[in-house]
Amino acid sequence: FAMPWVHPNSTLLLTVNVTGGIIALFFVILFFIYSDRKKRLKVGLVVLLEFILAVVLALVVLTRLHSTRHRSLAVGIIGDVTIIMMYASPFSVMKRVISTKSVEYMPFYLSLASFACPFAWTCYGLLPFDPFVCFSNGTGTLLGLGQLILYAIYYKSTKTQMEARQTAEGESCVELGGGQKRTSLQP
Repeated sequence: FAMPWVHPNSTLLLTVNVTGGIIALFFVILFFIYSDRKKRLKVGLVVLLEFILAVVLALVVLTRLHSTRHRSLAVGIIGDVTIIMMYASPFSVMKRVISTKSVEYMPFYLSLASFACPFAWTCYGLLPFDPFVCFSNGTGTLLGLGQLILYAIYYKSTKTQMEARQTAEGESCVELGGGQKRTSLQP
């Protein structure tokens, strides 16, 4: 989306996307170095599929759409859909939080980052008003806010559940001679 032949005058977007791509590549390389063969193969196939999809998209956009306005529209819509899917991915964890009434599986700092990042991009999108940046990241901001609200609702019940679990784990049954059992607390 930030390439000059797709969306002109978006140097900051291009800089951030290239930097993010380099950081992501670094993490993928680390994953390939330290993971087992089966996981490397699975992730390698996903990365290859994403690369092929990006090349096909670039070829279609550059050969079939002849103005930057049409290119921006096509790539912007595709980008918005994928970004909203990324921001909506915590819904499976949010469902678990509601069903267990515990935020144990939804770390606070990850939820905070899920709010702060799209919020910052929404602010950036409002400055020159880029509807594609505003829409997807505005949606992400609302979804991140939902995570924080959920965290605030279930934080206290999580502490209570974790304390109860630690107390229960501290108890153990010790078998005595003759089939007798005695419950004791471990330090």
